This record gives sequence, structure tokens and C-alpha cells, in this order.
Amino acid sequence: MSVGLLALLDDVAGLVKVAAASLDDVAGQAAKAGVKAAGAVIDDAAVTPNYVTGFTADRELPIVGKIAWGSIKNKLIFLLPAALLLSLFVPWLITPLLMIGGAYLCYEGAEKIFHALRPHDAEAHEASLEPAAINPQSMEDRQVAGAIKTDFILSAEIMTIILAAIEVPDFWTRAAILALAGVGITVGVYGAVALIVKGDDFGVWTARHARTGLGRGFGRGIVVFMPAFMQVLSVIGTAAMTWVGGSIIVHGVYEFGFAGPEHIIEAAAHWAEQALPAIAGVAGWFATALVDFVFGIIIGAIMIPVAGYVIAPAWKAIKGLLPKRAV
Repeated sequence: MSVGLLALLDDVAGLVKVAAASLDDVAGQAAKAGVKAAGAVIDDAAVTPNYVTGFTADRELPIVGKIAWGSIKNKLIFLLPAALLLSLFVPWLITPLLMIGGAYLCYEGAEKIFHALRPHDAEAHEASLEPAAINPQSMEDRQVAGAIKTDFILSAEIMTIILAAIEVPDFWTRAAILALAGVGITVGVYGAVALIVKGDDFGVWTARHARTGLGRGFGRGIVVFMPAFMQVLSVIGTAAMTWVGGSIIVHGVYEFGFAGPEHIIEAAAHWAEQALPAIAGVAGWFATALVDFVFGIIIGAIMIPVAGYVIAPAWKAIKGLLPKRAV
């Protein structure tokens, strides 16, 4: 009896070791894949603070929380099973879907630039797409919905990069790695966003309650610095949406055999690396991002009238054919 019990315990210990090794492998693969998606993750973190601009301090964290929850649902409920199923059955469909998302990001970025340069024309364009919000709650709902839509595209890119970086063939292990990396990235991104948007509140508290003059001065410095920082982050976020969208489109058309834009980007990166050999890697990245941004602006500028004169009327016509819901 005792020998049989010891053998059973030895088997259980062996299974535990195998399970632990599998968990370690999942965690390691998730971390490795997450690093490869770092570029898109940084873009996601830069874009999100735009959506809390203009709201009172007490609404900032709830808005970030709503967007983070929407991001987790995007990744786990929609994108994770879709990515796995598409990769198994119709992998050729992934690129066209990403290109549609990339066009949306280009549109979002170009529309924000259009709003900054021609606010009245941009407001007229927005009014033609959807009715204006008339109270803070509906404004908040619209901002959250817009942020979750944008997050969906960025999350799709992140999940696709992670899926491509996973080096294990087993379906369920791949699913576990994708889920762990997706949730980890979401927590990291929106935790950082929460810290960013509450930086000014921390500065006010420090300026009032720090025990030393140096500490209070530091708090006042944060208060002065944060509005400018948020403005810079807003610009970076808009640029990030545009260059990520441009990059997705350029890569997509390359996969379909049109290599011209990709060759332009490669030439620009090579020229930058040759011109600045001391920082060749950084120079090449900036040149790539700049050309992606230019392509994104062009695509987004085309998408603005397309959205206003084609997509919005078509969508309204489709909605008109649907049965009305009872109020």
C-alpha cells in the first residue's frame, strides 16, 4: 500500500513539474511575443490619453477603466478566437481585414489633423456622420466608444504580431500564450495611461502636502509640465495612429504584390542609416515612421470624403431598412 501511494505521489509530482514547465513556457513565450509587439503597444499608450482630454478629473479614471475593459473584451472575446480561427482556416483573409483597420486608423489620424487645421469644416464633416452629443454623459459614451474602436484596430495588430511570434505548434498553448500576452499588454498600457492622466492631480497634491520646499516646488513643476506633456502626447498619439495605419496598408499592398511603397520606405530608412551612422537604428526607424506617416496622411485624406459621401450615406440607408426598435 505504501509503495503504491509513493508511486502515485511520484506520478503527481511529475505531472506538476510538467504543468509548471508548460506554464513557464507559456509565460516566456508571452513575454517574448509581447516584446515583438512593443511598437504597436507604445502607439496604443500614446493614443489613449487623447480620449480623456476635456473631461473633469473625477471622470478620467472611470473613462480609462471603461476603455481598458473594452480593450480586454476586444482581445479575449473577439480577436483571440478570430485570430486563431483565421490562422487555421482562412489565413489569406487576415491581411485584407488588417488593411481595412489600417484605413480606419489613417482616417482617424487625418481627421484629427483636419480638425486642428480647419475646425469648422471638420465639425461640419463630423455632424454629417452622426448627431452631436448634447450632454456630458453622451459625450463620454461617444469618446469611450471611439477609443474602443481605435483600440480594436491597434489590438488586432498587436494580437497578429504576437500570433506570428509564437513558436509552439499546439493550438491550446498558442491560445494561452495569446491570451496571457494580450491581457498583460492591456494591463501595462492602461496602467501607464492612468498614471499619465492623473499626473497633474499628483502634482497638485504634492504641491500642497509635501513637507519640504523642494517637494512642493517639484509638485508645482509637475502641474506646470503636465498640460504641455499631454499636448505633446496628443500629437504623438495622432501621429501614431496615422503611421501605424499607413504601415499596415503599405505592408498589405506589398503582400498583394505591389512593392512600390515598401521600396520607398526601405530606401528612406537606408538613406537615414547612411546619413547618421552613429544612430543608424534610430535614424532608420524614424525615417520608416515618417514615410509611413506620409502614406497614412494621404490615405486618411482620401478616406475623409469617402466617409462623408459614400460610407455614411450607405450606412444610413442600411439603418433605414432595419426595423425600428421600440423606445
